[in-house]
Amino acid sequence: MDKFNPELDLRLERVAENVKPETIWKAWTRPEHLKRWFVPEPWTIADVEVDLRPGGIFRTVMQSPEGEQFPNLGCFLEIVENKKLVWTDVLLPGFRPAATVESGADLPFTAIVLIEAHGKGSKYTAIAMHKNVEDRKRHDEMGFQEGWGKCFDQLIALAPEIR
Repeated sequence: MDKFNPELDLRLERVAENVKPETIWKAWTRPEHLKRWFVPEPWTIADVEVDLRPGGIFRTVMQSPEGEQFPNLGCFLEIVENKKLVWTDVLLPGFRPAATVESGADLPFTAIVLIEAHGKGSKYTAIAMHKNVEDRKRHDEMGFQEGWGKCFDQLIALAPEIR
């Protein structure tokens, strides 16, 4: 990945001792799995759409416990099977520039997910890249570490069911 900039980027790193990179990849790239872990409980994902190719759609609809829905729309930028997934909500599918209202994002960022073999398991790194210090700070204060960490824990709990 390009240089990590601690002034603009947030990073979560975890090791999953007994979860292979292929399993984490499937959890990220198959809608039926992504729906089950990609938002901290008690929130849920009401709908997901994945077109796994550069410029392809990455759309999720988060749902609050009260039933309020929050759509998020973006596109994939880079895909290296079982190793790297990059997506952003600042571009719509087909790399079309997005207005904040269109994408559903009130905090635009680019996400990089890195997956590496680590012993019998995997090393997982999630990076959120922001355009400025204020957005990074706001995302951090919103609970990036806690939220993305809880989601990863949910992914690990789901891992034995992923085929």
